[in-house]
Amino acid sequence: MNAKIILDTDPGIDDAMAILFAEANPNIELVALTTVFGNADIETSTRNALYLKQRFGFQCDVAKGASNPLKRPPVGASIAVHGENGFGDVKIDEPNIQADPRPAHQYIIDAVKAAPNEITLVAVGPLTNLALAVTLAPEITALVKEVVIMGGAFGTHEHTGNVTPFAEANVHDDPHAADIVFTAGWPVTVIGLDVTHETFFSTDYIDTLRDTCGEVGQFMWDISRFYLDFYKSRMGVNGCFVHDPSAIAYVINPSLFTLREGPIRVVCDGPAEGLTLQKYKQTQHKTDEWADKKPQQVAVAVNDQGVLDLYLDSMAQYGNR
Repeated sequence: MNAKIILDTDPGIDDAMAILFAEANPNIELVALTTVFGNADIETSTRNALYLKQRFGFQCDVAKGASNPLKRPPVGASIAVHGENGFGDVKIDEPNIQADPRPAHQYIIDAVKAAPNEITLVAVGPLTNLALAVTLAPEITALVKEVVIMGGAFGTHEHTGNVTPFAEANVHDDPHAADIVFTAGWPVTVIGLDVTHETFFSTDYIDTLRDTCGEVGQFMWDISRFYLDFYKSRMGVNGCFVHDPSAIAYVINPSLFTLREGPIRVVCDGPAEGLTLQKYKQTQHKTDEWADKKPQQVAVAVNDQGVLDLYLDSMAQYGNR
């Protein structure tokens, strides 16, 4: 049975890898791409989503979303990681198709209400669109099948942050939105740095994508040059961690991940801004800002080879169809 997903995204090189993964795998029906600021500004993110739709013939909708965080000052696009154009400065043609006229949060509300208990929301960027949707229409918490988020870091395997010592980028970009999403009444599964830093696309692996996955493999190889240079210069590694595609892998095959249950809160200001904290022990305290919140799931372990095999198999079948 296909999982119907709305993929909320800020494309972004690893976002493009996740989007193509979602389109490629036959167990996912990609209903829409909703865009958000993050890796690039909102105009660039939306342009990139439309480009992917047009170039690879997606049938999904594209809806343009939030351009700024709910409250905090914007931190700016991740140009050092993704380049000026979000796709590693690889030249791309301007798409000549248009986005849906509705803002992303309204698209999400309308789509969920039109297909109750069928839509999984997958967010791989800042959570502003989802926070706006659930704030304006809290009734959708009972209508969403699941919310899957690539974001956060909970200290498992000593993975604590990537943009600050204790914050992951998507959550840090809009911590107030993340706290709203994590504490809402819908079921959330968080695929954070605890597991995305345990799975690695080596340069050889990405070469294999290029050699075995047709046009789509060549495209991913091209845009990854800039990304891999960043990883090499900053971390001294030959490859990249598997962030956004891991959220798609979870939707396709949840058994690849080990989950831990408990309510989640987000630090929204100060030096630990963007820190995600899960209460997973059944302890009682006089003061407890977690106690009345819905328990959510956090991935704490992953079958990394299973994710790599699933990705390559999906992309090879798609690229050679």
